[in-house]
Amino acid sequence: MVLDRKRAKQVVERFKGARIAVLGDLMLDHYVWGNVSRISPEAPVPIVEVTGESEMLGGAGNVAMNICALGGLPQVFGVVGDDKAGRRVVELLERASALGGRHVLVDRNRRTTVKQRVVAHSQHVVRVDTESRAPVERGVRAELLGRLREEMPHLAALVVSDYNKGMLARDFFDQVAEQCRASHVPCFLDPKAFDLRGIGPITAVTPNEREAEAISGIRITDLATAEAAGDAILTTTGARHVLVTRGEHGMALFATDSPPFHLPTQARQVFDVTGAGDTVVAVLALSVAAGATMPEAAQLANLAAGIVVGRVGTATVSAEELIQALDGNWPEPDGESYRHRRGAKQTVAPEK
Repeated sequence: MVLDRKRAKQVVERFKGARIAVLGDLMLDHYVWGNVSRISPEAPVPIVEVTGESEMLGGAGNVAMNICALGGLPQVFGVVGDDKAGRRVVELLERASALGGRHVLVDRNRRTTVKQRVVAHSQHVVRVDTESRAPVERGVRAELLGRLREEMPHLAALVVSDYNKGMLARDFFDQVAEQCRASHVPCFLDPKAFDLRGIGPITAVTPNEREAEAISGIRITDLATAEAAGDAILTTTGARHVLVTRGEHGMALFATDSPPFHLPTQARQVFDVTGAGDTVVAVLALSVAAGATMPEAAQLANLAAGIVVGRVGTATVSAEELIQALDGNWPEPDGESYRHRRGAKQTVAPEK
């Protein structure tokens, strides 16, 4: 089941122009970059000297950005608040994709989720979240469902990205999944919060190891327990495939009609795992839309994840980088570049 490089390149080349819907929790990732050389005299915390700031899409927005970077056309369905962060989310979507944020609705009764991270010398120092987790109003969900129904005939796949920020609920997901089945559109669920029992034969569920433990009730400590958890999730959900991302242990793919498939990690160096699951589900959906089998899609997703964790902050991987990695030309980890640009990590001395 080893990935054939020629075949893999053909799949990646077919990513271009694939229209993939992304439904889920949108958020804005705000990064404060800096250096640390001293400890505050007021409390035992580092003083970060700010050298720059940046903003990018997080949550379901990061799935869309990964699809875009890989050559696909993401069509985003979600909700933002009537605030500066919400307007920035739509602006970033419109800047990245020709399809923009035309199906991003504004809810004046909620605030846009913002995750502010302080990063010093490529090390994550602290994160501050501003968000609302209240359920999105039924009327807003109904409008999104109607818009999604209209777009279904044009879609190659749908990714549902749940970050437990109020966008997704079980009854809403059931209606989305039914639309996908009726239109023969592959459906991929990256789960977080709602009950997955009996969700039916969607294409794949993509939990990380901690989420897989919560869904299955089985603590994962080795291959045997990983397989037990994967089988339990298949049975519990009714999904056709389950892809469990296991961090340094790689991934494990489970299917209703084939034995487990374990993939060792492809990461050369790990600087930041932020958003790696978004990369995985984006590549998985694009690969299946491009005609790949699920094992082929999982191997490409594993390769992409190995690249993206070598970068600091919410990151993406391009189709060109994926093809280069297939040829053995692994992209340089941006974490190393960041260290080089900012200088070696300094010894932190107390402030006087």
